[in-house]
Amino acid sequence: MKILITGTSQGIGKAIAELFLQENHEVIGIDRQKAGITHEHYVHYCMDVRDQEHLPDIPDVQVLINNAGTQNEADIDINLKALIHMTEKYGVQENIRSILNIGSASAHTGSEFPEYCASKGGVLAYTKNVAMRVAPFGATCNSLDPGGVLTPLNACVMNDENLWAEIMEETPLKKWATPEEIAQWAYFLTVTNTFCTGQSIIVDGGESIKHNFVWK
Repeated sequence: MKILITGTSQGIGKAIAELFLQENHEVIGIDRQKAGITHEHYVHYCMDVRDQEHLPDIPDVQVLINNAGTQNEADIDINLKALIHMTEKYGVQENIRSILNIGSASAHTGSEFPEYCASKGGVLAYTKNVAMRVAPFGATCNSLDPGGVLTPLNACVMNDENLWAEIMEETPLKKWATPEEIAQWAYFLTVTNTFCTGQSIIVDGGESIKHNFVWK
């Protein structure tokens, strides 16, 4: 299948792209950084997803994975507005089979930077909107909402012993996901899955269900 993924130069996006390539799919990546993947079935466009006027012409996309995102840097423009434009351009069309938006557990808990939470919360609502509109094509649209993931963007807390210990106290499974674990979820929701749609799947090691009950 023809797979279009944004944010493929590192972290979750790169892991997703590599998994699809391992499964013999054709993968197109869009990222403002240079390609981090070399493969005969991989095409990379080095550009910003906000650059609506110069997005490439990519017909007949079958799977769209909106992974590109940022934290505390033009969150609404990148995480939400650009995602919407990408979906309307490449996803809502008769050849589409699945759309996956990479959201965040923070959209459910509100426990992060204000604009980041708002941008990811918008993704949840938009996911439901798109699911209704691509259903006539027999396609699904869901969001995959990770908690902590071991990526370079999170190095500042991963490398701080005190902060890491505090984070682990808030994570029942006492670990963060690897990008490869999230990639497996992405593959399942876009290729294996054909019936779950309009849903937001939280994969966060139990962080969002953590509660501290204090009693005398």
